[in-house]
Amino acid sequence: MAKKVAEQAALPKGYTPDLKKVYKEQIIDKLTKEFGYKTIMQVPKLVKITLNMGVGDATQDKKLVDDAQQQLSEITGQKAVITASKMDISNFKLRKGQAIGAKVTLRGVKMYEFLERLIRISLPRIRDFNGIATKLDGKGNYTLGIKEQIIFPEIDIEKIAKIMGLEITFVTTANTDAEAYALLREFGLPFKKNN
Repeated sequence: MAKKVAEQAALPKGYTPDLKKVYKEQIIDKLTKEFGYKTIMQVPKLVKITLNMGVGDATQDKKLVDDAQQQLSEITGQKAVITASKMDISNFKLRKGQAIGAKVTLRGVKMYEFLERLIRISLPRIRDFNGIATKLDGKGNYTLGIKEQIIFPEIDIEKIAKIMGLEITFVTTANTDAEAYALLREFGLPFKKNN
């Protein structure tokens, strides 16, 4: 609780991220018209964004997991946690409980701030970028795969030992993929036009 209070104290009083304002002032109205919601409570919301970096080579080099944890913390501004294997897999030389990656879950202000940086700064830095795939999971959530962590300006390319990919999952309250797609599209995620 003390950590949360200290975190809120660092922000100016009454601060609201730009994308949260856009959601309240524009997206709610657009989605209500598009899907015919009868109450504001039916309009889907973005609940959390989870970033996950799996490190397949962690069985040979344990330092890679620490690197992944540090890089995710730099990208999000929130401390990443190390994830461990849930079972033994002898073919991959993997033991139960062995560190194999890192993850971060963002909510509230940090979630909106990260989403804005992702849309406006990081995704446009991808070479030959022509939009992101439109396939959702059937339950109103969307996972975006990033092949190189160096698209984020927080990562110093001179200091990284290995190029690693990560997954970014957007969790919404939408009941259908169409509603989740419309919500994320209105936030500004650059979906491919020809899908």
